[in-house]
Amino acid sequence: MDFRFTEEQRMWRDTVNSFMENEVGREYTREHDANRQFPWEIYKKMGQLGWLGLLLKEEDGGANADPVMFAIFCEAIAKYSLDTAACMMTSMFTATNFAQHGTSAQKEKYLPPFLRGEKTFSIGMTEPQSGSDAAGVLTRAVLDGEEWVINGSKCFTSGAHLPGATIVLLARTGEERYKGLSLFVVPNDVKGLTITKLNTIVRRSLGTTQLYLDNVRLPKDAILGEVGMGWTYIGEHLEHERLSLAASYVGNAQTALDDTIAYTKQRKAFGKNLSDFQVLKHRMAEDAINIEAARLLTYSAAAKMTRGERAIKEVSMAKVFAVDSLFKAAFNGMQALGGYGQLPEQDMERYMREAKHGMVGGGANEIQKSIIAKEMGI
Repeated sequence: MDFRFTEEQRMWRDTVNSFMENEVGREYTREHDANRQFPWEIYKKMGQLGWLGLLLKEEDGGANADPVMFAIFCEAIAKYSLDTAACMMTSMFTATNFAQHGTSAQKEKYLPPFLRGEKTFSIGMTEPQSGSDAAGVLTRAVLDGEEWVINGSKCFTSGAHLPGATIVLLARTGEERYKGLSLFVVPNDVKGLTITKLNTIVRRSLGTTQLYLDNVRLPKDAILGEVGMGWTYIGEHLEHERLSLAASYVGNAQTALDDTIAYTKQRKAFGKNLSDFQVLKHRMAEDAINIEAARLLTYSAAAKMTRGERAIKEVSMAKVFAVDSLFKAAFNGMQALGGYGQLPEQDMERYMREAKHGMVGGGANEIQKSIIAKEMGI
């Protein structure tokens, strides 16, 4: 079995990595993390390059990239920060809902400005009482003549506050647990919607929010797809989402390890480099083992998806193992850097913060293990 990238895949990897090093870099990443600013310059550049449309078909203006090419992209853009990657990936996932289920009018209105890097999307699923229980939605939409009236609340709705953002909101339109859910297209400036940005330790660049909907009125055609199909639509891109998360964890873990190696080679203690101490050598060797295993799990899942095969179990395995590997690499990096690891300019503390969030975000590790067990028939 040949595990090597093709020439096209290698060129794509080198192109995106070069972009991250030359157009983004560490200083830009630190600045936007510290100031809690969305990286608009990078988002727009990626739009101009056509990268935001990787998941969309050519007829929708996209590149129709296969899962392996998408994983390569996600690994590279998370080089310095999972949050930077999320700034791109959140809108990319949500755009697929418009492409697959939107009307011609909705596609025409929302996709072109997104592809140009001028518009962002947000997905509103989680509620205060339902985190991992994503189907336990209480926010309700009721049809009143030619308008939908929505009442309820959402939390951890990332990017909903950004200027001109459009929220794809999961709301209850019926009593059935799954078939009673629908998706709605909600402008973030609609009357009756209050958005409060949350002061979290991660998601500083993308930002995450609390939403309150008080008799929000939307036109009848604000529904995305068919009534009662919201849960199905959300589930359609979960393989791509979890694949992208796994790949991003691998990319960030590699940087965390590389930073640790560089620091221990130049830092001296007791008359020799830290890299000469066996305990640190072994930790870094273990991190290298874990990262390589996570990378192989991720690309094995991506290859399976590219072949058109179902990969629910594989992407969940990759996500869990990759984020655990990232957290261990960042934790060991913090130990190696000592007090300096706590400084933002060393980056390691950001890697660890964001890794901890990855154990919960995008489906908690415990939920992923339940999915894996179900796929195993237990």
